[in-house]
Amino acid sequence: MENKLKQPRERADVELRYKWDLDSLYVSDEAWEEDFKKVKSLFNEVKKYKGQLDHSSETLFEALSLHDEISRLVGNIYTYAKMKQDEDTRNSKYQALTDRATGIMVEAEESISFIVPEILMMDGEKINSYLQEKEELKVYSHSIDNIMRKKKHVLSPREEAILAQTGEIAVSPETVYGMLNNADLKFPSIKDESGNDVEITHGSYIPLMENKDRRVRHDTFKAFYDTFYKFKNTFAATLSGNVKKNIFYSKLRNYNNALEASINENNIPAEVYHNLIKAVSNNLDSLHKYVALRKKALGLDELHMYDLYTPIVKDVDMKIPYEEGKEMVLEGLNSLGEEYVSIVEEGLKSRWIDVYENRGKRSGAYSWGTYDSNPFILLNYQDTLDNVYTLAHELGHSLHSYYSKKNQPFVYGRYSIFLAEVASTTNEALLMDNMLKKVKSKDEELYLLNHFLEQFRGTVYRQTMFAEFELAIHQHVENGQSLTADWLCETYKELNKKYYGPDIIVDDEIAIEWARIPHFYYNFYVYQYATGFSAAIALSQKILSEGESAVNDYIGFLKSGSSDYPINVLKKAGVDMTTPEPIEKALKLFGDLVNKMEELL
Repeated sequence: MENKLKQPRERADVELRYKWDLDSLYVSDEAWEEDFKKVKSLFNEVKKYKGQLDHSSETLFEALSLHDEISRLVGNIYTYAKMKQDEDTRNSKYQALTDRATGIMVEAEESISFIVPEILMMDGEKINSYLQEKEELKVYSHSIDNIMRKKKHVLSPREEAILAQTGEIAVSPETVYGMLNNADLKFPSIKDESGNDVEITHGSYIPLMENKDRRVRHDTFKAFYDTFYKFKNTFAATLSGNVKKNIFYSKLRNYNNALEASINENNIPAEVYHNLIKAVSNNLDSLHKYVALRKKALGLDELHMYDLYTPIVKDVDMKIPYEEGKEMVLEGLNSLGEEYVSIVEEGLKSRWIDVYENRGKRSGAYSWGTYDSNPFILLNYQDTLDNVYTLAHELGHSLHSYYSKKNQPFVYGRYSIFLAEVASTTNEALLMDNMLKKVKSKDEELYLLNHFLEQFRGTVYRQTMFAEFELAIHQHVENGQSLTADWLCETYKELNKKYYGPDIIVDDEIAIEWARIPHFYYNFYVYQYATGFSAAIALSQKILSEGESAVNDYIGFLKSGSSDYPINVLKKAGVDMTTPEPIEKALKLFGDLVNKMEELL
């Protein structure tokens, strides 16, 4: 397994069983081309309904059905092309397919852009009478309610069509960033603890930062971020372009700011975002204590940013090959019941997962797929405990998708972004609980506690820091200022000082870390990791303490998709995110675990 770390393989050299099987999307590129042609023909068909939606319940139903058919096909087309590109971002064939898929996605949005404005122009009583009159139309009741809710933010049909045409331009900052970060950026090699040359990659960076040898960590950290610094102005330009895009759309749609425009999409009050930052900022003392504890446990005179990932317990060496990691995850999820575990087993056997890093492969991890396909998971698996948790995490996403699309019509078959991190983090919490119950020594318990506290730090504190940074950069531009590389670096470094406290040296290199975070291109996404983690802690504790009844409620939550507003879907499972209670409970648990670790040390 050492070779994977030192020398990423070419994709052709990765065993078939460790590559995902995209046949449930398209059995060939030719099948993809057929759907590409088919969806083009539907654009003309849907135009026939323009200006006709209020004529009858039948007309409204036919237009909405056609809207779904187009969205469904375009989703398949884009997802396949992008996932094929992600296998090896250097592959020009799939770069071209992705470019075409992006283009047809924009065409699709333009072709159906008249539907929402026309519904908004309809009289509410007429819509209600149509819903009563035609049984098949009732499936769209919540969807229509969601449209009417955003009435003041939707433009005229002509303006909506023009906005749809800007879509291809709008993704340019993210596209340029992705190509620079994933395909063109090349990191140097460093000497490992044995004196061997090791190439730094996105996939190997964290395992190297977990290395017991402090010199290896230092050299990795410096080489990694020095590479980003060489391109700091380009990264600043792409991020600035993305922020300006968000603000442009928020103004056109009559929102007060970009944050409000983003979170209103899921009917989330802005207070949820601000309350998260406030609650975490008021509870930084536990994080500061944890940092001080890490410094003491590692026996360091000075704790640096490159010391944050290495395990506190030096004597436990947990190298976990993928096959072993799979079994650990399956056992950890037993408390979710036989049905849930059997679906996970099916996914593991049926090549839902693209396991190992190869040259050119997209960095990181994700779960994706469409209403018509299996869920799919992209990993860049290294033999670490962290990667076992990544597997559990992404399986949580995939099972959420699986249950939603099996139990909801297409229109509600995807769960909302606000709920996206709940199922994934619930899996992680259940896995950790199971592993802590089976510890064989104090050192192993400390190691697992350290890992869970790191997950906590990374998901609640770190993502909230990201959320605060994202809010700051948007507000800076909304106040008429420019996002220069120097301002971004200074702002980011100061936030690190605030969050990590007085017992760590905040190295200059960390100031450029914002440049490696792709989530800053996802339009106020990251705060949901922290809210989702908090909700997941509440749900996992209910599952472990209440058993079958809580599992049934939880599976019901997974089956709900987007059939109701996300705040309501979560309330039905027993968690109310409109209050600070779940966040405060999660932060209290973090503090309790820090105290427990202190006692064991």
